[in-house]
Amino acid sequence: MTAETGRTGPPWHYLDHAASTPMRPEVLAAMVPALTDLHGNPSGSHALARAARAVLDESRERIASVVGCEAGEVIFTSGGTEADNLAVRGVHGARGGRVLCAASDHHAVLHVVDQLRGGVVPVDRRGIVDLDALAAALGPSVSLVSVALVNNEVGTIQPVDAIADVVRATAPGALLHVDAAQALCWIDLRHHAARADLITLASHKCGGPRGIGALVARAGVTLEAQQVGGGQERERRSGTQDVAGALGFAVAAEAAAHERVGLAARAAVWRARLLEAVLVGVPGSIESAAPGADRDHLVAGIVNVCLPEVDSEALLFLLEHEHRVLASAASSCASGAQDPSHVLASMGIDRSLARGSLRLSLGWCTVEADVDAGVDAVPHVASRLRAHAHGGAPA
Repeated sequence: MTAETGRTGPPWHYLDHAASTPMRPEVLAAMVPALTDLHGNPSGSHALARAARAVLDESRERIASVVGCEAGEVIFTSGGTEADNLAVRGVHGARGGRVLCAASDHHAVLHVVDQLRGGVVPVDRRGIVDLDALAAALGPSVSLVSVALVNNEVGTIQPVDAIADVVRATAPGALLHVDAAQALCWIDLRHHAARADLITLASHKCGGPRGIGALVARAGVTLEAQQVGGGQERERRSGTQDVAGALGFAVAAEAAAHERVGLAARAAVWRARLLEAVLVGVPGSIESAAPGADRDHLVAGIVNVCLPEVDSEALLFLLEHEHRVLASAASSCASGAQDPSHVLASMGIDRSLARGSLRLSLGWCTVEADVDAGVDAVPHVASRLRAHAHGGAPA
């Protein structure tokens, strides 16, 4: 990743694609004419409004084709967080009942479930939902089960078919929501999310613009709108739609789907190099979600490790300021700081070890030099911090 961000010096080595990935050039090229020419309100009736509406409808169809749903099932939102909120609150508002989610889910789901006094289902050491615990938590009062299809911190892929089997058998009236914001670049949603009733998507995770996402609500799913006023999106989400953003999202989603297999193959090689560098170069370190070194349940683009006797914030600071490597630890919060990882805690990783967590995530514009920088920098910086912790030379 060679783009500059206003700072002089060598290029950044961007290894934080799971947080947000740079916009693809073809996305920007498609959006500029839409931003300058499509200024009509797509809810209007005159020629410019109709032109905007046509682009909006086409974008909806293109996204639906990638996901494997009908165009009318795609509800445009301001991003993945709003889509998650609409899924959980919308179902609860329309149907009542109790909502459940996985303990490792994104806070955009966890916090809503907590506010609605729902339940949290534990995960195992790999981050996979405990199906027996899920079955025990289900019952006739449960209206919705929500899981993240791909975990944003550790990359665990949830077995949606197995989860759907449990839900249908134990609480046949409950709906299944999958947060696929992190999934589109890595797995085929037409297969992996086929049995979900609701699917969350986020544009900026696949090379599209920030500030737009979507919730797929299958035909027959009733939602209580959380944003009202204009009746857009078939009365499910009011507000004038971002036509240029929808178009950019559609272009990015198609590009991600087209390159998915090739990207995953490259990322698997890069992941192996990064893991070898850390696990060999930093004694006692672990791969967070692969206790037995089996990675079949993980996407290739997220490397999450825990480094003993290392503080994540110090590690990230030195990686950035001395090596121009940009990474993360746990979920980013509004202040830009790193929250303690509830994901690692849910997987049973000791808090003292989780203090040294590091996430290196890959994306569409990752190049070999970015991986080389991570391979060289992480063991070097971690060794310095560990030496400092033992009274050696200052880091």
